[in-house]
Amino acid sequence: MKLPKTSRRRVLQAGGVGMLNLAVPGLVLGKDKFDPSGKAVASKKCCIFLLLCGGPSHLDTWDLKPDAPSEVRGPYKAISTKVPGMQLSELHPLLAKVTDQFCLIRSMTHPASIANHFDAMHNLLSGHVVERVREGEPDSMPYIGSVVAKNLANDRNLISNAWLIKCVGPPVFCAPNISSGGYLGSAYAPVFIGSADNHPAMPKFKLPEIYDMADPARLQERRQLLDVLESNRLGADPLAKDWGELRELAYDAMTRPEGRKAFDLNQEPLILRERYGMHPLGQNLLLARRMVEAGVRFVTVNGWVGPASEAGGGPPSSSWDMHGGNMGMGDAFGTGSYGMNFCLPRLDQALSALLTDLKDRGMLDDTLVVAVGEFGRTPIILTQGPPGRQHWPQCFSAIVAGCGIRGGAIYGESDKTGAAPKSHPVTPQDLHATVLHVLGVPLNDLGKNTGIIRPPFSTGKPVMGLFG
Repeated sequence: MKLPKTSRRRVLQAGGVGMLNLAVPGLVLGKDKFDPSGKAVASKKCCIFLLLCGGPSHLDTWDLKPDAPSEVRGPYKAISTKVPGMQLSELHPLLAKVTDQFCLIRSMTHPASIANHFDAMHNLLSGHVVERVREGEPDSMPYIGSVVAKNLANDRNLISNAWLIKCVGPPVFCAPNISSGGYLGSAYAPVFIGSADNHPAMPKFKLPEIYDMADPARLQERRQLLDVLESNRLGADPLAKDWGELRELAYDAMTRPEGRKAFDLNQEPLILRERYGMHPLGQNLLLARRMVEAGVRFVTVNGWVGPASEAGGGPPSSSWDMHGGNMGMGDAFGTGSYGMNFCLPRLDQALSALLTDLKDRGMLDDTLVVAVGEFGRTPIILTQGPPGRQHWPQCFSAIVAGCGIRGGAIYGESDKTGAAPKSHPVTPQDLHATVLHVLGVPLNDLGKNTGIIRPPFSTGKPVMGLFG
């Protein structure tokens, strides 16, 4: 009697890993690499991309104008740093001590007048201005993390592209293709980890579903059952060998200790956790460091610093959209959930700790760190009610470090009011090209061998002046 053919899906389901198929977002399988002792070989270059959703004011953080009129310069004093001639906001005393580890770009600019979060974030992450393929449907360009995942599979577990906390606050902060992987498909979409209600600063932080095995013993029993099914039913199937290997990779990735341990921040000394800050941004950056150690190639970290309750109330905070009284958000220079006196000290603590930690561990040579928002803020402070600043895509700042980036340097300059680049403008497309250059990813080959003509992912050029 001929046994019925067993489908691929049933094979995986029988082994208890039915969700581990190539349609599941972010699950890109790579081959394992081990040294002679059996220890996993460290991954190649990777990136931690700190996305300061909402757009921080460059004029109050990394590009102060102490000689400008008060309505431009704002309330914060410029302080000296470890690097002569490089000044930061007085709310960045810890970053001031590690300026020798990063390069400060003060000439970021969008190539088009993009004044809303949705379009600016799309351009920042995809290098393309949103176009409408059909009415109401955004274009299908992938984001940079998906491009990296397509080209650089994680050699040690399933995740190549991770995003720590998808969105917080209004949905306007979720760019159109944040979950999709664009035309590359869901296999290259990010795996989202955590939320406003489940983040690593919380005592009961829950693992992502892929690593949350309720009953490992039962999974092992199903694995053994699957071995029997394969030998009895799939012996003559030419696809059996390939799917057996796929299932083994999936099982191994789920059960290998380093994948699960990456999420256990309790393995870190308390003094180090406190150095990062016991708030969502600090603990997510620490988690990002642990994830790249575990082999994740691209980790985007939402720059959300904490809930409104920690800021003494206020609206649900995306942290950096600081309009002030113009949109009912309170004083942009205050201590509320949309106030720089609340947000900047936490950014200062977390980002300085990450850079120091990576350097101390010898990881900064292979880990690129990028910190940037989707745009900057208006040169003139709004004073209708509590003060704040509006969106400003023409000029903003970014911090980049690691992987050969020159430390202690300033690249580009803005004009006297921070309204526009004065020298060496850097577009999001140029930033993409630089990141991909560092990681060894081709810039413009996404459409090759597909039969489909695609626009190049990046029309920019690597900014070679950033390298020492």
